[in-house]
Amino acid sequence: MKLATYKDGSRDGQLVVVSRDLSTAHYATGIAHRLQAVLDDWNFLAPQLQDLYETLNGGKARHAFPFDPKQCMAPLPRAYQWADGSAYLNHVELVRQARNSEVPASFYTDPLMYQGGSDDFIGPCDDVVVPSEAMGIDFEAEIAVVTADVPMGATPEQALEGIRLLMLVNDVSLRNLIPAELAKGFGFFQSKPATAFSPVAVTLDELGDAWDHGRVNLTLQSTWNGRKVGMCDAGPEMTFHFGQLIAHICKTRNVRAGSIVGSGTVSNKSVDVDGRPQWPKGYSCIAEKRCIETILDGQPATEFMKYGDTIRIEMKGKDGQSLFGAIDQAIAAPAAG
Repeated sequence: MKLATYKDGSRDGQLVVVSRDLSTAHYATGIAHRLQAVLDDWNFLAPQLQDLYETLNGGKARHAFPFDPKQCMAPLPRAYQWADGSAYLNHVELVRQARNSEVPASFYTDPLMYQGGSDDFIGPCDDVVVPSEAMGIDFEAEIAVVTADVPMGATPEQALEGIRLLMLVNDVSLRNLIPAELAKGFGFFQSKPATAFSPVAVTLDELGDAWDHGRVNLTLQSTWNGRKVGMCDAGPEMTFHFGQLIAHICKTRNVRAGSIVGSGTVSNKSVDVDGRPQWPKGYSCIAEKRCIETILDGQPATEFMKYGDTIRIEMKGKDGQSLFGAIDQAIAAPAAG
């Protein structure tokens, strides 16, 4: 099934069930008002939502209305935890290669992860408000899962059983703030503003056989200012699957229902063309494009985002239909005054 949260003036919005083709929706009133409530009592409430979903898909829901992504908050407008991994090691390798440094051996056996702000997510069509263009505004196209309760000490296989929903992510990064923060040795903080998620979150069965043991074997599309810049395969080059990422958190603590765990920037390796590396599938963040330029030409040429720029992130199923709806945002300055 597909679930979204509509804006209603409150912090947590109103839960709606969305049809498979994303054309219609229906308030989940009478079942649950908030998605977090469903995650807290999944076994009881999810079957009721599934019944409504099937009725909606059959065209028989009594109070259906046209679905409008612009009315959506993030599916979980705020969450108990937002932990983002770096599961695509090609992304890490490119960054390191551009700096002429080696990837530490531990990166290949132990996932890299940071904890982002989860109290103030933004909707899929909301503006990305940044104080200054000089901060180096970048998009990052990713995938994320929403969990059930997963106990401390869970194995990757056990952690896979704790995945309830999937979403797309724009993990906005302020690249020019990152070096100073990393130099402090405490990781990202100011360099990671509010994160955006896709209009809908979907259950794993919506992916069919594209869901492959914790990986999504589909293409993640990134369109910057109307130009398609990324058509990256999300499955094959994901070094750590979602079960491994969740188990990484569970090494020393419980993961509670409603936690969001991200994949990190989806990234694909180069191919050799006449002795020169090429990246035909493009990129899922500008920083990676700049790393590629540095490797090929000695310096980056592509600038980061400016006010008024747009970014669209979308994933289509094997039938060519949008699975999650699209993140479709513009970069904006803070309101005057």
